[in-house]
Amino acid sequence: MSAISVGQAVVLGVVEGVTEFLPVSSTGHLKITEGLMGIPVDDKSVVAFSAVIQVGAIAAVLVYFFKDIVRIMSAWFRGLANKQERYHHDYKFAWWVIFATMPIVVVGLAAKPFIEGPLGSLWVVAGSLIGGSAVMWCADQMGRHKRGEDDTSFKDAMLVGSSQILALLFPGFSRSGATMSTALILDLDRVAATRLSFFLGLPALTGAGLYELKDALGASVGAVPLAVGTVVSFVVAYGSIAWLLKFVAKHSFNAFVVYRILIGLLLFGLLGTGVLSS
Repeated sequence: MSAISVGQAVVLGVVEGVTEFLPVSSTGHLKITEGLMGIPVDDKSVVAFSAVIQVGAIAAVLVYFFKDIVRIMSAWFRGLANKQERYHHDYKFAWWVIFATMPIVVVGLAAKPFIEGPLGSLWVVAGSLIGGSAVMWCADQMGRHKRGEDDTSFKDAMLVGSSQILALLFPGFSRSGATMSTALILDLDRVAATRLSFFLGLPALTGAGLYELKDALGASVGAVPLAVGTVVSFVVAYGSIAWLLKFVAKHSFNAFVVYRILIGLLLFGLLGTGVLSS
């Protein structure tokens, strides 16, 4: 019998789609939701299921930013063939995304036993939600929001890309939260920080989903729930991306900071009262 039913897959797909790119921790929300539905959060195939349905959210990014991605990849291929094209910002940006993904890949493979073991505890998630909120608030206050997407450099990409490691080691910190906070500290404006977070997340999240596919299709999770969760996450994530870009153009990240603190405190309460098991 599958550890995740089709109905549960729909719910988890919605949670993934809403939270993957918002700076509120999709991992934290998925673990909380799985716990409340009685799904074994430490089951290897369930952990893999969460990684694979991220591919649906990633597909939403590919569709939403299709023109941008085609422009960047076209510049990259032109640059490989023509030396003069290598001065174009899009060509350099494509390489930056590749290089900026390497740190999280290395750490992810090296620390996989810890990530799926003690670091996957819901106590860690709760603490990371609150700790990450403090980082995000400070970054939003410190940042001067004066640099746009065309002003990004190799250093920016490497620092923002490497910050994804925080979310990897501390589930609940939020990959989006870590990357956006780092970008804000580097004085990028909120829209540029958000878009950079999207682009830098594409390789890492896609790779993680494909890597975990074999475990998700194991004995505990069926192909149908996996497909349903992935499709639902795609549809919901597309709407979430559109909303987020409009929101950050006119608002600070304070609403997310408050929400994360409340969710973190709620999780501490659920764990402390025994409603959820760590």
